[in-house]
Amino acid sequence: MTGEARGVSIGWQPDEMARRLARDIPDGAYVNLGIGLPELVAQYVPEGREVVYHVENGLLGMGPAPAPGEDDPDLINAGKKPVTAIPGAAFFHHADSFVMIRGGHIDLCVLGAMQVAANGDLANWSTGEPEAIPAVGGAMDLVAGARTVHVLTQHTTKTGDPKILDQCNYPLTGRQCVDRIYTDLAVIDVTAEGLVVIDLAPGVTFADVERRTGARLIVGVPAPDQPGAPGTRPKGSNP
Repeated sequence: MTGEARGVSIGWQPDEMARRLARDIPDGAYVNLGIGLPELVAQYVPEGREVVYHVENGLLGMGPAPAPGEDDPDLINAGKKPVTAIPGAAFFHHADSFVMIRGGHIDLCVLGAMQVAANGDLANWSTGEPEAIPAVGGAMDLVAGARTVHVLTQHTTKTGDPKILDQCNYPLTGRQCVDRIYTDLAVIDVTAEGLVVIDLAPGVTFADVERRTGARLIVGVPAPDQPGAPGTRPKGSNP
């Protein structure tokens, strides 16, 4: 019986999920963080590693959140949360920000997800229901333009339904665009052979992850502590 079955949560907490992902960001990478869970990643980049954060609304060189009372209402991220700017940061027009994305100058983007398919399809902007409020943002541009796409999400919905499936049934953000999935239970690579589990949260077994996943999983080797170069797998086209 798992800890979850006894009423005790298992797996990584949100900050631990963000720290695990941050461990894999290469030194010197230009990174865009989506709204929600991905925003936590900026707080956990390992010491001695330089990462330059790009913000869709026109900032290259986003710093950490400001100290209480020191926020500038004119300095916010795409989620409208206060941020700081590191020395040497650059400000520019919103359109120029998307030129950087569409031009392939972002090494890595980290996005949240409603659903991820076994082939790397991503759905994260709408459930498709008539009353659903769409939230496209810059995700469609990012999955098409960023060199590597990582997803940071809870493994299941609040009702326990799998978010990792054979096929997405929500409207797609992008096709075959996700390279790696980080959840509260595991780290999973999206490969031509299928979904490969390369790391497990403490106390979580492969069987735990299988039971909560709507697609076939493959047992992989543990991920190394040192990150590799960003992936260069060609991206699928947007729907």
